[in-house]
Amino acid sequence: MTPTHTRQLHSTVHKDSTVTLALVETDLPAPGPDDVVVRIEAAPINPSDLGVMFARAEMSTIVRDTRMAAHAVRATLAPEAMQAAAGRIGLTIPAGNEGGGVVVAAGASDAAHALLGKVVGMRGGAMYAQYRCIAAQQCLVLPDGTTSVDAAACFVNPLTALGMVETMRMEGHTGLVHTAAASNLGQMLQKICTADGIPLVNIVRTPEQAALLRRIGATHVCDTSQPTFPEALTNALAETGATLGFDATGGGELTSHILAAMEAAATRSATAFNRYGSTVQKQVYVYGSLEAGPTVLHRTYGMAWGVGGWLLTHFLRRIAPETAERLKNRVAAEITTTFASHYTKVVSLAGALEPEAIAQYSKRATGQKYLIDPTRA
Repeated sequence: MTPTHTRQLHSTVHKDSTVTLALVETDLPAPGPDDVVVRIEAAPINPSDLGVMFARAEMSTIVRDTRMAAHAVRATLAPEAMQAAAGRIGLTIPAGNEGGGVVVAAGASDAAHALLGKVVGMRGGAMYAQYRCIAAQQCLVLPDGTTSVDAAACFVNPLTALGMVETMRMEGHTGLVHTAAASNLGQMLQKICTADGIPLVNIVRTPEQAALLRRIGATHVCDTSQPTFPEALTNALAETGATLGFDATGGGELTSHILAAMEAAATRSATAFNRYGSTVQKQVYVYGSLEAGPTVLHRTYGMAWGVGGWLLTHFLRRIAPETAERLKNRVAAEITTTFASHYTKVVSLAGALEPEAIAQYSKRATGQKYLIDPTRA
């Protein structure tokens, strides 16, 4: 029997500069001809999900609030965050970028019916729910034996890691730099680069994170907590020739430090002084916001450089359909190896609203990834 209702996490920004995240019951649309209904059994809490859930609220202000639902929390937004959220005041947004589960109902089309009983990964939002009605084409069918937990994170991190490598190739670079590199995504990127023979410079914050990456095959790991970090980074860049970086932190000076080290590496072999710096094009893309402050650039790296934003959804719109299909097929084939994710805790939908849990997963700390299991009571 096709379910007609679902419990779901909804986020709402209010005029009084607060945001509410609540577990509510809502109608589930009947599947159209090309749709399927998935019983969601696992959905990760990614850093990108936190922006929808809490709208950059001051997390220290989280309190329980049962005015909207039996399970709900409320937090306060600072003026800057409220300004950024102006377009969503009064809107109820279902949270959760991706998830995994089992197809329990399908529309009339052959493509939809072919997914009945299959374990699939999904993207498209509204994944923090018991059920999701979604277009069959937005599902990734995984090999037999794959669990919903395996499938839960098969889009955001895997396709971001593959997208970084594809961007490198499209833009003519030959090596990569990656920050927050001990994350699930960072470990995936290291495995891809090892398999594909791509030089990768990993930037981490602790010796423990550096050791983790070396255990999975990393050659170049630079630890920002060490006094030798600037020299180590420059040496790694000189050895690898990496001129494209992806920065997950966003705020602070790390992007600037990467560009400066790229310039220092490029000028080591220079035979003459050039007041405009090296002619080697250096590029860093900011793709995350682990640090909430402004991105600070110290112009010490000549004129052949660029800083920009990079987002998976924009990347997927730019590439050819056959390229996107190739990347997704690789994810499916390597979902339990290269693209395996690891979680520190599993919570229910209601459990994700416990202030103690929020305090942990909102830190966005490496190695502290939470998974929501909507089938839990």
